Amino acid sequence: MRYINKNDLLIIVKNMGPIMIGIGVMCLVPIIVDLIYLEFNALSFLFPSLISIVVGLICTKSLAGHTKKMHLKHAMITSSLSWLWAGIIGGMIFYLVTDLSIIDSAFESISALTGSGITLYSDVEILPHSILFFRGFQQWIGGLGIIVMIISVLTKPGPISVKLYQSEAREDYIKPSTKATIKQIIKIYLIYTTIGIISYSLAGMPVFDSVCNTFSIISTGGMCVKNANIGFYNNDVIYFITIVLMILGATGFLVHYKLIKTRGKSFVQDMQFKVMISLIAISTLLIYATSQIVPIDILFVVVSAITTTGASIQSSIVMGGWPPFAIFIIMILMLIGGSTGSTVGALKIMRVVTFLKGIYKNSREMWSPDGSVVPMKISDKKLSEHVAIESGNYIALYFILIFITWSLLCLYGHDPFNSLFFTVSMQGNVGLEIGQISQSLEVPLKLLGIFNMWVGRLEIYPILITLRAFFEIFKFK
Repeated sequence: MRYINKNDLLIIVKNMGPIMIGIGVMCLVPIIVDLIYLEFNALSFLFPSLISIVVGLICTKSLAGHTKKMHLKHAMITSSLSWLWAGIIGGMIFYLVTDLSIIDSAFESISALTGSGITLYSDVEILPHSILFFRGFQQWIGGLGIIVMIISVLTKPGPISVKLYQSEAREDYIKPSTKATIKQIIKIYLIYTTIGIISYSLAGMPVFDSVCNTFSIISTGGMCVKNANIGFYNNDVIYFITIVLMILGATGFLVHYKLIKTRGKSFVQDMQFKVMISLIAISTLLIYATSQIVPIDILFVVVSAITTTGASIQSSIVMGGWPPFAIFIIMILMLIGGSTGSTVGALKIMRVVTFLKGIYKNSREMWSPDGSVVPMKISDKKLSEHVAIESGNYIALYFILIFITWSLLCLYGHDPFNSLFFTVSMQGNVGLEIGQISQSLEVPLKLLGIFNMWVGRLEIYPILITLRAFFEIFKFK
């Protein structure tokens, strides 16, 4: 993008209007829980919601006659700013209801929305039910995508919905149109959410906990309603249900859609699913063979890491005492992540496999006779070299951001190994920790953490374009 002008700004503001309205409406939902439990925090939800709705209406109505065409750069900036706006509005609610500072409230809100699951609350069990529900609801909405949820209701089918859908790093199409695809995705999401709530309830979990935890796990968010996370329940059946939900959340929606038509074969035929299960099995066996950790603890944290959920059954202090090799494997899994087209963060399996295929192709061509061309295939589909280059570029950017954040954490005196683990966790929207870094973060590092989680969820490029646009504004004559 060489420049941004007034028309570009008007396009962005106009398309943010409906999204702001949708964000405001979503923030009203926890009022139902507030009324049920008679907690009298309704005004604290209502005020930020009205701000978002009113501002959204002003943007929409005042620019109703503006008919300039939206391009992908506009969609990416709109998406980036919408996620930031949702985080700010949610942060206002945390600030008004609880005792968190403004920065901490924004961090908590962004962490929930992006599915990072890192909390700054030292005791979540004393929080109002409405706030616990709100955090879970934020994760559930954010797991699918704020833009995806809102355009399914408020926008008409057409090029705008297509570009907004793509701006949240989504490329898979279940149906020919974007609108129909989103409807099918939401239907699948609702089915698995219902299954999760029922399964948890049958396993003995209280209904309220079942709802909030299902929101958290199926979205691969990881924030629980208990201080000890899922480990609080001390129930192997609940652990197993959680493992299954995490894997379902980390599997592409296209695979879920084909499940019935293929009689379950879509899972075993999907390359990313097979790689994910293989990595879970290999990592679990490696850690088991090199440590004295209880097998269920190993399996749970391995699944939690690769699905970028961040749920746990052991405290961060206990995990910090695990052998370095086990922590290293968990860190690698947090970097890789699950399938594209799912709710996960991190690099994602397809991108990593494509990058490795590109390296293999180049290596083969070097030791083959001159002029030889080695085809690059994944699941019998040919890939261009350009795709591998794009994957490599993204991975390089991803590691640069990790290095910057890690170095700043070390600059502030945090343990280097714990800091690296924490940085990978934030950047990948995971939420696992070793030690208690999140509870001792300095304000500049909290702001940096907000940036990391925001960038990780939107896969870097929309944020870079947004920042470029921001700097271009100061060049106006």
